[in-house]
Amino acid sequence: MEVRPIKAEDTIVDASLAQEDSRYALLKASTIMLVDDEPVMLEIVQALLEEEGYQHFVSVEESPRAIEMLVRANPDLVLLDLDMPELDGFEVLKQVRFSKGYEHLPVIILTASEDPDSKLKALELGATDFLSKPVDPSELALRVRNTLSAKAYQDQLAYYDGLTGLPNRKLFLNCLVKGINQVNRDGGSFVLLDISLDRFQQVNETLGVYNGDQILKIIGDRIQSVVRSDDVVGRSEGSPQLENAARIGGDEFAIVLYGVGGVENASVVSTRVLEVIREPIHLQGDDVHLTASIGVAVYPEDGDEAGTLVKRAGSAKDYAKKQGRDRYQFYSSEMEAHSRAILKMISDLRIALEQKQFELHYQPKIDLNSGKIMGMECLIRWIHPEHGFVSPEDFIPVAEETGLIVPIGCWVLSEACHRASEWNAAGYDDLKVSVNVSASQFVDPEFKATIVATLQSSGLDPRNLVLEITESMLMGDVDKLAVLLHDIKNLGVSFSLDDFGTGFSSLSYLKKFPIDELKIDRSFLLEVPDNNDDNSIVRAIIAMAHSLGQKVVAEGVEEVEQLEFLRQHECDVIQGFYYSKPLKQSDFEEYLSKALPNAAAPFSG
Repeated sequence: MEVRPIKAEDTIVDASLAQEDSRYALLKASTIMLVDDEPVMLEIVQALLEEEGYQHFVSVEESPRAIEMLVRANPDLVLLDLDMPELDGFEVLKQVRFSKGYEHLPVIILTASEDPDSKLKALELGATDFLSKPVDPSELALRVRNTLSAKAYQDQLAYYDGLTGLPNRKLFLNCLVKGINQVNRDGGSFVLLDISLDRFQQVNETLGVYNGDQILKIIGDRIQSVVRSDDVVGRSEGSPQLENAARIGGDEFAIVLYGVGGVENASVVSTRVLEVIREPIHLQGDDVHLTASIGVAVYPEDGDEAGTLVKRAGSAKDYAKKQGRDRYQFYSSEMEAHSRAILKMISDLRIALEQKQFELHYQPKIDLNSGKIMGMECLIRWIHPEHGFVSPEDFIPVAEETGLIVPIGCWVLSEACHRASEWNAAGYDDLKVSVNVSASQFVDPEFKATIVATLQSSGLDPRNLVLEITESMLMGDVDKLAVLLHDIKNLGVSFSLDDFGTGFSSLSYLKKFPIDELKIDRSFLLEVPDNNDDNSIVRAIIAMAHSLGQKVVAEGVEEVEQLEFLRQHECDVIQGFYYSKPLKQSDFEEYLSKALPNAAAPFSG
């Protein structure tokens, strides 16, 4: 027997055939609904389709029950007879097209009539195709296969996310409505999980959109693996066979859990989702670590219709983010009030910008050697017309999440530079103003241009502007960030690394970035000089910074013992209540007039 070598084209053909077989296998898993008042005709058509491999059928002999069975079975195709008593096929077709979610469901008309007016009327009502009675087996098989193939292709485009292959928001909401209808008929409940990746925008900004998309595909696969895991999700008999997982937004996913046996199992699934998302993602030789926040809502306890349930799962997710992220949270009525308060704050923040409700307070920075004011840190304050003082801890995170921090940060930069320029022009030595900069401002492509424009309009010498950044901002694309910082540094501006020692950045970053100043976080000073561990940390930070040619600022200095310890170990600059709390503009100007040119005195206000 001759043995023919396997050629590449044979492999391609085999793979193509296998793919075709797989596609037809999926088609034959479709549910086909047969509507005909003749039981014999129902049996014949079903038998012919069973010979072709189709297995799921819903037969309706009484046409008035067609829509009820349609909603219950959710078929992929309807074979509909026209000539029926009580309710003819035209009326059934009309009701199908007026049923929400079934406007485009394929309907093949079975008819013995050759009347062209009947066919025209059926087409006007939305018929997809026609089959003549008596049915030819080969024609039946081809028309059903082609119709289901076209539907599958259209569904893929209309209802599935092109990136992850998961159902999109439209299909997810359709399935949710159908799930609610079925649970209402059959009893029971189900759980909705709203899943949002934490700080995913930073991933896109750092690694690029292409890599961000690859990560989303991996996360989608992981979420699917949780839903399909038999040891995590248990279905009760007769529970709806609807899509479980979906991608409903850029970095948002959703899971519907039917028949999971209560909130305890919902907690198990939520925990498992958090675990698989935490697993490192290996991308181009690097490990990317992500977390997620999950909101959980239960039907019907938390809402009796789809929109309400989605909204409340979203409220729970937002609350989980506020509580620190990387967690799940069940919905409660208190969260709705919290969400409304957040929406109101967002609106109020926009108004605050327009109506200039913000003001800056200034905290002196004292040169430890001379005792003189060498500069000041500006701190934003919001004086709400109704609520009075609003803590930055409350509104800054909201501004960060909504992007409002960029225009707010631009206002802070402009106001601080103009005031500092005025004070320097008035003869208050060479005061440097320190301005906190958010991560969102740093990734704004106009950030450098904003700095240049602000310095020009204010007349402030660039050497008198210090931009305070945090360690977390240095994570990501190190080379790209280094270029940006050096570009800004070349303007003459200085950089201060705030809250040093509380972040997770590598110490090697201190060599790559043009940092001029390290600020020791106040948490390290609380027990200085009584705590030996804190003493050692502070001494090490000072020594390391000086070895790199950087100055050291100690924040939160309140006691003379702290001051003397820092002086002994050659800290450069002091900031804290020992000298002054943050002061509004008029009070700071009064402080300046008293403190300069003489040595600054402890604040007594």
